[in-house]
Amino acid sequence: MEKLLEILRTTCPGIDFEKETALVDKELIDSLDIVTIVSEIMGTFGVELNVEDITPDNFNSAQAMMVLIQQRS
Repeated sequence: MEKLLEILRTTCPGIDFEKETALVDKELIDSLDIVTIVSEIMGTFGVELNVEDITPDNFNSAQAMMVLIQQRS
């Protein structure tokens, strides 16, 4: 989880990723942020994410992203 939080904090500084649960819904992150995050996740964790994986539910929180990473590992 620390690696993921580091990616998120670097990509989108100033957001409390440990508490926020509506990153997409509140428009705290946008599509360009998600593309960057997906690229970093795939490179750092060695997982393949598909277009079908890129949904608001999977990117509304760091916890949801971690679940997605674990499912694809």
